[in-house]
Amino acid sequence: MQPFAVLVAFPVLIGIAAQLLFGDAKKASCVATAASTLVVGICLAAGEPGGWTWLATLLVLPLPIALSLAAVILCYGRSRVRHKHHR
Repeated sequence: MQPFAVLVAFPVLIGIAAQLLFGDAKKASCVATAASTLVVGICLAAGEPGGWTWLATLLVLPLPIALSLAAVILCYGRSRVRHKHHR
């Protein structure tokens, strides 16, 4: 459960929080990228003492970054959708 939380759940929550906090997709994506990188690095370093190395962290880092950016883009797109009124 811990790898799922660190690699999937936390980055998605960080992306959603960044979009709700900043509102602008450019600022939110920068913050989400930096925050998810820090959170994943800290969680993996603080986890098991011999479990993850810095190289393993670098190899899995693109997944949380992509998930946090996807969450920002999805939230931004949903908040900007214009509804057409049918006549």
